[in-house]
Amino acid sequence: MVSIWDFSGSAQLIYQIISIPFALIFYCLATKGYLSLIQRYIYLGVGGFSLAVISMGWYSAVLFVSVIMSTLLIYSVDSQKIHRRIFIVQMLWQSFWHMLLLFRLHWQEEPADPRFLLMLSSLMLLTQRVTSVSMDLEEGKVILYPRFKGRIYASHLLPYTCYTLSFVCLLGGPLCPYGHFVSFVQNIQQNPPPSPLNRVSLRLLWVFILEVIKYVLIFFLKASSVNLNFFSGLLWMWSLSLVLKITYYSHWALSECLNNAIGLGFCGNHLTGFQCWNSLSDGELWTTETSCRLSEFTRRWNGTTAAWLRRLIYQRCQTFPLGLTFGFSALWHGLHPGQVKGFFFWAVSVKADYQLHNHLSPRLTSPWIRKVYRCLSWIQTQMVMACVIITIELGQVTLWSFCMNYISISSLIYILTVCLSAALSSC
Repeated sequence: MVSIWDFSGSAQLIYQIISIPFALIFYCLATKGYLSLIQRYIYLGVGGFSLAVISMGWYSAVLFVSVIMSTLLIYSVDSQKIHRRIFIVQMLWQSFWHMLLLFRLHWQEEPADPRFLLMLSSLMLLTQRVTSVSMDLEEGKVILYPRFKGRIYASHLLPYTCYTLSFVCLLGGPLCPYGHFVSFVQNIQQNPPPSPLNRVSLRLLWVFILEVIKYVLIFFLKASSVNLNFFSGLLWMWSLSLVLKITYYSHWALSECLNNAIGLGFCGNHLTGFQCWNSLSDGELWTTETSCRLSEFTRRWNGTTAAWLRRLIYQRCQTFPLGLTFGFSALWHGLHPGQVKGFFFWAVSVKADYQLHNHLSPRLTSPWIRKVYRCLSWIQTQMVMACVIITIELGQVTLWSFCMNYISISSLIYILTVCLSAALSSC
């Protein structure tokens, strides 16, 4: 039970907060012309190297090996074949370490090393970046290493290496496209974004508020975990899922803040003069949690990762793209039993969401009925996502069975919807 309430990732938050002053120093030095182009790349790359060693210890070597392997592949393989090679090698390397974690947890029953878990999280993010670059190369969106008489200049290795190891994206998202990253580093002196100090301060305040809300919820959950009836059990379960979701929102906000601190993420001024810094964002609590459809929630949840999965799997698969996308997501997350169950629930529920809403929406003509329908749809979305989040995060914890007594009905409704639709279509 203790591990549930300690699900906070505090070490990751601390390392990212400590990195923010170094990001602001980079912004000041780069915009004032004190850093040349090569020095900017070195600053970001050496910062990432140092952060990896400090936060992960010798496990950081796993990341460095991955970067070296992807660099050698890009160096030696034609751009039209590079994506398949990098994808296979990177996923095999990542899956090996996930399987090692499963072996230690379930067969040897050893507690997970926090440094090992931090390395695995960073390795998953690294997989996003290297496969994103390989897809860009395959599609001709970037030319990573210009060749001259069969040789590749060493200076062209620097942007890629620093992109994969940059300290602003080492421990958290969002996924920044390679071309955008290179353009930013090259042009920050000539076309600097406005000072990010106000933005960073507001995001840090928001992270603090989220953490306070989370620990207040934890206090009430601990105090009210006995003598629950059905409806209070539903509320208790939904509050637990909100605690788990707030942990994600807090990490995303802090990761976005760290990117903003070096100037990344600025997308212009509104007509009112308000500065917009959300071009790199994995999701906002207000926008995501007010989604009235599960499919809408899914697209907004962890936004850059959802876009990466859509590009990597969904758009490239001709048969069962939705199921294969969620299946690969479970593999990418490590194939823990709770994750397999959770992503299965999620995939089936999204499929049912499309069928159910496409069938009902055209038949709802009354404005009043539509409002009631949206409210009920929002409640169903919240219950299904509570089921998914708790299953993924607590699938091997005794509390999971307790929660399923209250919320499994939400996913069962969608599972029955898919089965009924399949039966009717076959008639």
